[in-house]
Amino acid sequence: MIETVRTQATLSRMPADGHLTRRRFLQLGALLAAGLILPPSLQAVPRPDERGERHLKFFNTHTQERLEVCYLRDGHYHSEAIEAVNNILRDHRTNEVHPIDLRLLDLLHTIRTKAGQDSCLHIISGYRSPATNTELRRRNRGVAKRSLHMLGHAVDIRIPGVRTTKVRKIAMGLNQGGVGYYRKSDFVHVDIGPVRVW
Repeated sequence: MIETVRTQATLSRMPADGHLTRRRFLQLGALLAAGLILPPSLQAVPRPDERGERHLKFFNTHTQERLEVCYLRDGHYHSEAIEAVNNILRDHRTNEVHPIDLRLLDLLHTIRTKAGQDSCLHIISGYRSPATNTELRRRNRGVAKRSLHMLGHAVDIRIPGVRTTKVRKIAMGLNQGGVGYYRKSDFVHVDIGPVRVW
């Protein structure tokens, strides 16, 4: 960290008697205002984005399957981990597996992180085949004809121990796609389509 080195160099050049000249005082004030002087304990703590890892933890409420996976490390998505995620988010009615958009995985990672680092995402609905979507539309008018679930762009979730209204608020605050709140069924729909709320 170049700025940290410069800050430490500035501090080491302070007069031995501890007296501050006006110039030194102004320099230190500017560094403090910029947030560049931190205790060593805080400097050593990596921020989440610096770790270069993204984790997801799932429980499929229909198949009872569980998955905990690091799907991104050092800026690289791992194909085996992505395949495992695609599998647990498959259409449980037809058993069809479809690629889930990586942007949706990143969105879920962010929601999970904001809800609590060890949060487990309970999957109500992930990928839906066109046949499943047609059948669901027959039973429920609220199912979209061109559902983003069919593209691997949407998922319905809940997080045990976190109120569904809070999950909704987190997702809405990210402003990264659609957010639907289903109070009676107790789940939140999130997608990477246009930003909208219902």
